[in-house]
Amino acid sequence: MALVGKQFPNITVDAISEMGDDLRINVLEEATKNNKKVLLFWYPKDFTFVCPTELHAFQAALPEFEKRNTIVIGASCDTNEVHFAWLNTAKDNGGIEGVTYPLLADTTRNLSSVLGILDVTSETYNEELDSVQIEGSNVTYRATYLIDETGKIFHEAVNDMPLGRNVNEFIRLIDAYSHVQTHGEVCPANWEEGKEAMNANRTSTAEYLAKLN
Repeated sequence: MALVGKQFPNITVDAISEMGDDLRINVLEEATKNNKKVLLFWYPKDFTFVCPTELHAFQAALPEFEKRNTIVIGASCDTNEVHFAWLNTAKDNGGIEGVTYPLLADTTRNLSSVLGILDVTSETYNEELDSVQIEGSNVTYRATYLIDETGKIFHEAVNDMPLGRNVNEFIRLIDAYSHVQTHGEVCPANWEEGKEAMNANRTSTAEYLAKLN
């Protein structure tokens, strides 16, 4: 179920800082109380292959997100202890040493379940064991959420596990949304900061395309 246009779930999750401090983070409150946008990205597992490339890519772009009044938060279902071990593993050894934004540890899967991003192919009740048997890895896909200052989700995307993200696209989306917030104009295909946008009441698609040509 699409969550765009809805309030981000009001759920508090365990997390860890770069220094190893145990935290409790509510993503909705991070946005509304700090009057900032939030980029929350989920990855399947610590100590894997594609995941560290993404965490380092978000870290490299962190100054650009900060310029745009945007908080970056990573998340998986690993524990704080595993996060901390990964944070203290050198990049050359597949670690994420140098990452400074917080990481959620959704070990209960309370938030990821509500978001519907867990790899669960089926759930079957076993009468003999009186329990639910899960098929699937029960870890998250590569889901990304952009949340505005009111806590509203204005972008969501979910990649299959082998597919890494394009970090620059999220910067572009934040720029576009900020332009809409500031100017009330709409942003056409491939719009980037500095390009002309469209006034939905005065600019027709034909007029806009004619200017491009």
